[in-house]
Amino acid sequence: MATHSHDNIDWDAHLNRLREADELTAPETAELVARLLGPDDRTVLEVGSGAGGTAAAFAAALAEPGGEVVVVDTAQELLTAAADRAGTVSDRVTVHAVQADAAEDGLVGAVARAGAPTPVDLVFAAFVVHHLPDQLAGLRRLAELVRPGGRLAIVEFGLQTKVLPDDVGVGDPGLEGRLIAGREQWFQRMRAEMTGTTRLRMGWGAALAEAGLTDVRSWSYLVDRPAPLADTGRRAVLRRLELLRRHAEEFLAQADVAALDQLLDETGEHYVGNRDDVYFLTANTVHVATR
Repeated sequence: MATHSHDNIDWDAHLNRLREADELTAPETAELVARLLGPDDRTVLEVGSGAGGTAAAFAAALAEPGGEVVVVDTAQELLTAAADRAGTVSDRVTVHAVQADAAEDGLVGAVARAGAPTPVDLVFAAFVVHHLPDQLAGLRRLAELVRPGGRLAIVEFGLQTKVLPDDVGVGDPGLEGRLIAGREQWFQRMRAEMTGTTRLRMGWGAALAEAGLTDVRSWSYLVDRPAPLADTGRRAVLRRLELLRRHAEEFLAQADVAALDQLLDETGEHYVGNRDDVYFLTANTVHVATR
C-alpha cells in the first residue's frame, strides 16, 4: 500500500470518503468558518485540507473583502482536489497549494518557498494534530505560521460518532459500542507504532497554552442527522461502518464481525442502506488560541 505520511495511512485513497463527509457537514462547516473569521482577516492557512470542503468555505467567506487561502497537505491527490475546489469559489480569493507535513520542522519554510503568505491571520487544522507523532511539537509548528495577534484553531473529536440503534436485530445488542472500542484500540496501536511518537499528557486547551499561545477557548458543535436519513446521510452511515470494519477482525469477536458484515451486505435483509432507523450523530470540539 502506498503511504504518504508517518501514520502509514494512504490518505489519497480516502478522497471519496472525505468528499462525502464535506457534503454531509457543509452547513456546520459554514457556521464554523463564520465564527472563526474576524472582520479584518484576509489570509487563512489550512493544514490537512482533505477534499477541500473547509477551504472552499473559507474562500466563500473571504470572497467579499478578497483574500488568500493556503491549503497544505502531504497527499498530492488530496492537495490538488482541495486547491481545485477552493479555487473555483471566487476570483477575488487566491488559493495556494503547498505539499508539506506538519510533523516536519521545515513546514514554515515550505510554505514560504511555495510563494504562499506567511504568517497568516488564521491557521486551521481539523482532525490533523492527533496524527502527528509529537503532537505538542506539531502545535508549535502551526503556531509559527500565525501572525502576532492571529489565531490557531484546531478541531478534534468531542464525542464518538453514533449511527446505529442499540439493537440492530442481528448479533448481540450494543454492537456499535464494541465496534468503537475496537477502533480505539487500533488508533492507540497506530500512534504507538509511529516513529518518534510522543504521548500528549494533557488536554488540547492546555497543549495550546503549552505551545505558547494565549486566550485559549473551546466549544463543541453537533452534526445531527436523525432518522430517517436522506441519501447523503445513508452514505455517511455506510462509510462510517466500513471504517469500523477495516480493523474489526483484529479486535472484535467473530460474532460481532459477522453481524457487521450483514449490515454491510447489500443483498441481505439487514443492509443499513435499506433501513429507516439509522442516523448520524457526532460532536466535534474546536480549540482556538491567539499568538
